[in-house]
Amino acid sequence: MNESTEIINELLQGLGLDTGFRTDSLSLLEKGESRYLRDLKLNFTSTLTSEQLSTKECALLGLATAVNNNNAPLTAYFTRYAKEQEATAAEIGEAVGCASLLASNNIFYRFRHFTQKEKYTQIPARIRMQLMMKPVTGKEFFELMSLAISAINGCEMCVNAHEDSLVKLGTTEECIFDAVKIASLVTAMGKVVY
Repeated sequence: MNESTEIINELLQGLGLDTGFRTDSLSLLEKGESRYLRDLKLNFTSTLTSEQLSTKECALLGLATAVNNNNAPLTAYFTRYAKEQEATAAEIGEAVGCASLLASNNIFYRFRHFTQKEKYTQIPARIRMQLMMKPVTGKEFFELMSLAISAINGCEMCVNAHEDSLVKLGTTEECIFDAVKIASLVTAMGKVVY
C-alpha cells in the first residue's frame, strides 16, 4: 500500500467512511500519489478546533458548510461530530436552516448588487427570515455561520453586512477569519469526498 492510499484510508476512517470508498477525485489523487493528500488531511483536521471558537461551534460551522455544499458524507460526519460536542437538535437544525436561508439570501442580494438598479432595492424582498431573529445558537454565532456561507456563495453584499454586524457585536477579526477558514477547508474536502 502506497502512502497516498494510507492517507486516504486514514481520512476516510476519520470521516466514518469505509476505506473502500472512492470518488473520481480521490481516485485521481491516489493514482497520482499526490502530495496534496497530506495537506488535505491536515487542513481538514484543523477545522475541528480553533483558538477562537469552541469545538461545538467548529462542528456547527462544518455542518452548515456541508449542507450548503450539498455534501452528504460531510453532512453526516459533521452532524455526528456536533452531537459528540453536545450540540442540541435545535442547534443542529439551526445550522441546517442557516445554510438554506443564506442560499436564498445570497442569490437575492447578489442579484441586487450585480444589477446596481435602484428599482430592485425599492421592491420589498418578502423573504421570511424569522430564524435570524432569535437564533438558538445566539446572534453572534448565527452571524458567523451566515458570513461563512455568504463567503462560500460569493455574495459580497452579504459578506460585508454580516462582517459589519459581527464587528458591532464585538467579534474579533481573528474569530471571523477562523470561521471563514473552516468553511473554506470543509469546502475543499467536499471537492474530493462527496
